[in-house]
Parts: sequence; C-alpha cells; structure tokens
Amino acid sequence: MSLWYIVSVGGESLYFEYEKNETDYLKSRDKLLGEAIDKIGHINRRVNKDIFSSVIYHIIGQQISTSAQATVWNRLHEKTGAVNAESILALSKEELQSIGITFKKVDYIHNFAVKVKSKELDLDSLHLLSDENVIKTLSSLKGIGVWTAEMIMLFCMQRRDIVSYGDLAILRGMRMLYHHRKIDKKMFMKYTRRYKPYGSVASLYLWAIAGGAIPEMRDYAPKRKG
Repeated sequence: MSLWYIVSVGGESLYFEYEKNETDYLKSRDKLLGEAIDKIGHINRRVNKDIFSSVIYHIIGQQISTSAQATVWNRLHEKTGAVNAESILALSKEELQSIGITFKKVDYIHNFAVKVKSKELDLDSLHLLSDENVIKTLSSLKGIGVWTAEMIMLFCMQRRDIVSYGDLAILRGMRMLYHHRKIDKKMFMKYTRRYKPYGSVASLYLWAIAGGAIPEMRDYAPKRKG
C-alpha cells in the first residue's frame, strides 16, 4: 500500500508530520472525511527521509506480499548494514538474487545505484523540483512507476498534496467513505480538489478507512461472481 517500515538509514525513522490546522481545513471542506477524521484521531504513519533506500524498498516490494517484502528487505539490510549506493554496488548481482530478489529487480536496483553513485541522478536535487517533475524524474528510471514516485514524495519527502489514483487502497477508502461502487478518474479528481493543498493528510485517512479503522464502514464495490 505504502511505505510502512522502521529503519535507520543515515538518520532516524519518524512520523509524517501534520498539524491540527490541516485536519481542520479538510473537515471544513468535506463533511464525511471530517467525521472520519474525528473518529480515527491523529495518525502516526512512519516515514523514512532517505530516498535511496526507500526506492530500493519499493522495487523489492513489486508484485509480492508485504510480508515477503519485509523479509527480503531485512535480509538486504543485514547484508549491507546500511542500504546506499556504495553498499548495493559492493554486492554482486548473484548475491542480491540469493536473498530473494528477482533477476529483473536486481537489474533495476543495480541500474539505480549506478546512476546515484555516478551522480547522473542527484537525489538531493529532487527536493527543488515540483511534484510533477519529481514524478517525471523518478518514473524515467527502470522499475519505477508513477505510483512509486508518488509514495516517495509522500513518505520520504513529505510533500503535502499527494493522493494516488494508482493506489488501490486509496480508491477503496474513497468507495467506503462516499458510498460509491466505483471511483473513476473524474470522481477521483472531484474529491482530490476538495483536499488541496493537504491531499497527503487526506490520503492517510483514506488508507486508514480502507484498512478497517472504522468498523461500520464497508466497501461498496460489486462482489465478483464465482
């Protein structure tokens, strides 16, 4: 769903920071979301400010369960001590495969590490770019799509207005909150306009709703037959 792990990489693990004025704004703009915010309360969602290790974590997690992702990540962290370009490139591709990373993902990881090590890609400079250009830069890399770029912006860079249409749990949270069978792009944009400029905080609550934080809420998506 999103970046949700505890790791010290060049710094401490901490929570996504948001204030009462942000939730008050969302409550004033959207009654149903406001009621959910009051029921759920403050959300402590872990972030990791290190962009490099976060990208690696997301590449590892593609098309596998979160538990498998955590297992492979822990193996990598044990093997490297600190997940950075130098420690990744110090390992052979075979060593990376041996801890449960597929050949294709190893190629993505190695390619990313080479670009960072050679300074072809300056991760610090991402902080100077607009949201649109961060997505453009990151999604130009092998193995990194728009959703991953959006999660990096939210859970590493703490950008304030990230709501991902590509995130299935966000769409589920919207269905549950607004009682819709389906959330299409037009409907999605209507709701995200209400959240601006604090879409990232709204995302935290939509994820919580999707995860069952309010037991009486249900998903209105049609059930699959057979």
